[in-house]
Amino acid sequence: MIPQHSITSDQAVNMSENRPDKPEEACGVFGIYAPEQDVARMAYFGLYALQHRGQESAGIATFEGKYVHQHKDMGLVSQVFSETILDELLGDIAVGHTRYSTTGSSRKANAQPAIVETRLGNLALAHNGNLVNTMELRDELLKTNVNLVTTTDSEMIAYAIAEEVNNGAEWLEGAIRAFHRCQGAFSLVIGTPDGIMGTRDPHGIRPLVIGTLDSNPVRYVLASETCALDIIGAEYLRDVQPGELVWINENGLASFPWNQESERKLCVFEMIYFARPDSVVHNETLYSYRMRLGRRLAEESPIEADLVFGVPDSGIPAAIGFSQKSGIAYGEGLIKNRYVGRTFIQPTQSMRESGIKMKLNPLKDVLYGKRVVIIDDSIVRGTTSRKLVKALRDAGAAEVHMRISSPPVTHPCFYGIDTDNQDQLIAAKMSVEEIAKQLEVDTLAYLSWEGMLETTREDTNSFCSACFTGNYPISIPEQVKRSKLMLEKATV
Repeated sequence: MIPQHSITSDQAVNMSENRPDKPEEACGVFGIYAPEQDVARMAYFGLYALQHRGQESAGIATFEGKYVHQHKDMGLVSQVFSETILDELLGDIAVGHTRYSTTGSSRKANAQPAIVETRLGNLALAHNGNLVNTMELRDELLKTNVNLVTTTDSEMIAYAIAEEVNNGAEWLEGAIRAFHRCQGAFSLVIGTPDGIMGTRDPHGIRPLVIGTLDSNPVRYVLASETCALDIIGAEYLRDVQPGELVWINENGLASFPWNQESERKLCVFEMIYFARPDSVVHNETLYSYRMRLGRRLAEESPIEADLVFGVPDSGIPAAIGFSQKSGIAYGEGLIKNRYVGRTFIQPTQSMRESGIKMKLNPLKDVLYGKRVVIIDDSIVRGTTSRKLVKALRDAGAAEVHMRISSPPVTHPCFYGIDTDNQDQLIAAKMSVEEIAKQLEVDTLAYLSWEGMLETTREDTNSFCSACFTGNYPISIPEQVKRSKLMLEKATV
């Protein structure tokens, strides 16, 4: 949906210049059912581990019987919460969320979890993904006099559940009826006074895992990634399956397949870039998969060079794999300032023009006179890549060869990733040779689509790769496409 606020021309310029030249993940979700344990602190650390999935806002809601305690605000997890705040979040159930906005504007009211009252008590909903029928669902809710206070599709899902419950359904029945009203990508954690629910859309586009705490009786955790389980000492049990609802309460965990036409289509960008490298998918860490991407890339696009390195941090595993397969020495050519993104002070225009050095600083003595191969996971607009290549040449690199461990991004995402409109995607407008000339590299090569999928060692039909092919597993209404284009034009 288009944010309900105006944007000045100066703001638009700053937004465009400061926008990362990468796809941005929408959200991280976390939920825990653990009576007699400090669920608020566990949720805090779970969200801390999921901070990479959203740095815009964070929130936690806890259930103390029928009463809900909540705190949410703009900022990083460490900025939003304090010891005093966590001490006030009492209860046996916690639901947490980190947000990067893809629908709805960037403001505190849109922070999650979304809290809604029902005849059975409050519910707290945390959502990762994007609906594609938001406009229809909004119209349905407004006709029943629902008072929407945010501009997010997440609040609409919460109100759809509340509407079903208020019409006489119990929690599970009401939730399932509401899920059938939703089209698009959604991984949800939903807290209630009676237990906690977790679900994924019928394609399982966004991830959601189940963990257990070593206690008697066993207690359960839901999270976007396994790294959020590791940090609190929980053990990975399994994934929530596409089209499945899990219900966790004092009786343990129960499973309810609510959609019989489920077809797994996990976002392949979760594998390539979004999820943390130490998170486990398909019984291995994503670090291992990303190293294989690098090896496959070296097979497909060999080059003679003196040094290979990755763009920190996401390009490093693939660079190691490329080095192993090619025999080219691996080293560090760039040092990342991991804290520059945490400042709220905007650089001056002249500082912005200095380019990449605010975040990535080349090692001149390492690069000087060398033929270098730089590995990155993707190119979206190409603005950052161009600045990076210039910085390497200014540092004395004799040749700069770029290798990308994914195919060209040619189509926008509508399922919970903030990508540019197609008009802004460099690979949608230029050939690889033209992009290489634009970036001023000696050579450029992308990993093939087949190589990306075959390297997963899984069924290649079980992934969504629409951003590379335009084949969307869930059809996108034209009005949604137009809304994204209108938003893009308002911010560039």
